[in-house]
Amino acid sequence: MNKSDVVTYDKMILPTIEALQLLGGSANIDELDSKAMDIMKLPEKMRDVLHNEEGTRSEVSYRLAWARTYLKKYGLIENSARGVWAFTESFNGKIDSVSSEEVVRKVILMSRKTDVQNLEDDNLENDGVDLPDEVMDWRERLREVLLKISPNAFERLTLRILRESGFTQVEVTGKTNDHGIDGKGIIRLNGIMSFHMIFQCKRYKGSVGSSEIRDFRGAMQGRADKGLFITTGSFTSEAKKEATRDGAPAIDLIDGDALIEKLRELSLGVTERIVVDYDINEEWFMKI
Repeated sequence: MNKSDVVTYDKMILPTIEALQLLGGSANIDELDSKAMDIMKLPEKMRDVLHNEEGTRSEVSYRLAWARTYLKKYGLIENSARGVWAFTESFNGKIDSVSSEEVVRKVILMSRKTDVQNLEDDNLENDGVDLPDEVMDWRERLREVLLKISPNAFERLTLRILRESGFTQVEVTGKTNDHGIDGKGIIRLNGIMSFHMIFQCKRYKGSVGSSEIRDFRGAMQGRADKGLFITTGSFTSEAKKEATRDGAPAIDLIDGDALIEKLRELSLGVTERIVVDYDINEEWFMKI
């Protein structure tokens, strides 16, 4: 299966609304993507098609990002600084009152009026609509940097991220024949409860499969309360299912997109730059 077989973004608009409703009116990107894919009953092979051969984002998640962008510009949904999506007051709660064709038509018309430069894309006829923040170029540049740094540097970066996120006693313990365990730490909840955690950090361009999750779970048995698998790549649909399989210790997953978002959130190597520009009113000068 290739990208041409993937459902187009305009067909994802209504499933995105339905997914947000079923999730109680608010959801993060992972929850929203997963629920929308289930609603559309997308086969596993389609879910695992990558947007770029050397990238980590799936084509489905890429197009779902565009569906959210159109709905946001149309005024039906909005996202907070923490990446939580929710309905705006404009949404009346009735999916059948929304036309995906009208959403696309109106957003493209608004974009043309604001004279946004056309963006060429071989998969989406966005016709000048701004790129979703989730797929901005800076994210790909950061991903390239993460793949270039040394393995030791990536482990140190992982330690920094975990410490900044509230983990204590974090250390790298990776050894040969240790089944992929790279380190351990303790996470405290509200200063009362604590859980021992082991983690694996994998610099990788491709997708982590279910077998690697099973191997990691086998290594954590009897050694920790929680497992954390971090990769610059992505996880296949089967890997995600294996991580939360009933009757087995749950493993938290952080893929390349979530890792990049965490670096932005913590301002680790990522600095926001505000660019100021000015419009020249030529007519004003002509009337002087």
